[in-house]
Amino acid sequence: MTGLLERASLTAERRTRELAELAGGEVVDLLVVGGGVTGVGVALDAASRGLSVALVEAGDLAFGTSRWSSKLVHGGLRYLASGDLRLARESAAEREILMRRTAPHLVHPLPIVLPLTPDVPATSALVTRAGLGFGDLLRRGVRTPSTVLPPPRRLSAVETLGMVPGLREAGLRGGLLYWDGQLVDDARLVVTIARTAAAFGARILTRVRVLAVRDDAGTGTGPDTDTGTGTRTGTGTRTGTGAGVRSGGGLGSAPIAVQALDTLTGRHCRLRARAVVNATGVWAPGLAPEIRLRPSRGTHLVLPAAVFGGTPTALSVPIPGERNRYALVLPQGDGRVYVGLTDVPTDEVTEQPVPDHQEITQLLNVVSGVLATPVDRADLLGVFAGLRPLLDGPDGRTADLSRRHTVHVGPNRVITVVGGKLTTYRRMAEDAVDAAVAQASLDAGPCRTGRLPLVGAASRRTLASVPAPRRLVARYGTQAPAVLELARHDPRLLEPVTTGVDVTRAELVFAVLHEGALDEGDLLDRRTRIGLVPADRAAALDAARDALSYRAAHTS
Repeated sequence: MTGLLERASLTAERRTRELAELAGGEVVDLLVVGGGVTGVGVALDAASRGLSVALVEAGDLAFGTSRWSSKLVHGGLRYLASGDLRLARESAAEREILMRRTAPHLVHPLPIVLPLTPDVPATSALVTRAGLGFGDLLRRGVRTPSTVLPPPRRLSAVETLGMVPGLREAGLRGGLLYWDGQLVDDARLVVTIARTAAAFGARILTRVRVLAVRDDAGTGTGPDTDTGTGTRTGTGTRTGTGAGVRSGGGLGSAPIAVQALDTLTGRHCRLRARAVVNATGVWAPGLAPEIRLRPSRGTHLVLPAAVFGGTPTALSVPIPGERNRYALVLPQGDGRVYVGLTDVPTDEVTEQPVPDHQEITQLLNVVSGVLATPVDRADLLGVFAGLRPLLDGPDGRTADLSRRHTVHVGPNRVITVVGGKLTTYRRMAEDAVDAAVAQASLDAGPCRTGRLPLVGAASRRTLASVPAPRRLVARYGTQAPAVLELARHDPRLLEPVTTGVDVTRAELVFAVLHEGALDEGDLLDRRTRIGLVPADRAAALDAARDALSYRAAHTS
């Protein structure tokens, strides 16, 4: 394990060395712009095919949308309801890959109950039950065993209250129980994919902001260039779940030049690659102005698990007046529960979206409608919101827009992959790399990521025997003992970072030494999720600063 640990380590020193190599003129096969789940997925796919790869990210890994999700790896029930069977099946297939092949340490089965209250008519319950049955057919079709995700079933009122003690008993007819996948942490998935890509030789470079992209034909995009000018070297788009991209012929083989800024040093640099993939999500039009998006904001609340009876069972609560939309109550196993998800159109694309008063009120009202003791703003521990990079479509609600993805070859030869969702990141990455290989005539092997374990992955039987606390195994898999090893000479590292938080100081040090964390925000907001509760974040700041000091000690 030590060899893999070192190969997969993202350190400040490695970043400095690899950025200097690229700035010195080395040409890579593929440059990925964007360090969210799609971008790191592209980097892993390409590197595992034998390509030389660099990834640049203006902020930190999972700095944008990828850290603001519901942390679900879901089987596409919503897409069944809208009639998109192909997308639903793709979601179920990708869930199977994550849960049983590539990341069983990070994804676990989650029981979800839809309570049958007076607000859920009998006809709606029948339709929902039929939908759950179709979803179970998809589960079986992709060969996810019932020992991993049991089939759905109807619960009596007594069984429903036993699973979710906080529900209001009056009028409760029972519930519908089904199962889906839940991530221990979406940002942790991103970091794990990035480390796996690094183990295959990919350069993962955070705090590198792309300013402009220009090919040898003179076409460029970015704030320092004229967009949409110069010779058109071929464009094409493919939307949906299939692989492949249409592109014009005659694409040159000369490297694409990328102007970038190292925001840690303030130095400008010129990077060169045979192909460039734009995986910047809601920011994709910055490098591909021809892409049209309709972002929507999704908001979650952070509440104490005690207000829901401390249950490990999730809730799915129909939103009154909405078709096929539900509020989710998602236990996190750390005394916290996330409640979401809104879907509000927005033209404001920011690094940290801010929920509005109406969204918070709506979520509180929806979940209060099924609880014995309603929740209110006094119960809130925190709130967070993310932006979905939805592809523009016919007029209508953003909630009705397709979650399919597109791969588009722009006039400057930049390949943009956008749309989709966290569950299907791997398929999005595969399609993008296929496009890059075809466009730049790269010498690459076939996609391997469908069976390639991420760092720390192992069978559930092996994970159960890892000599470490279960909480650490769920986050680090087989590398959990390496986190504990840090405390061998400093037992203080086994202490929690602050009262009421499970995260230990050793986890913060591991993030500094092996996971590319460069500042307090990286540690508290992405390598861990302490920052979702502002009071916890403030209390853990000193521990984060202590952990950062280990980098200097480790390299001295």
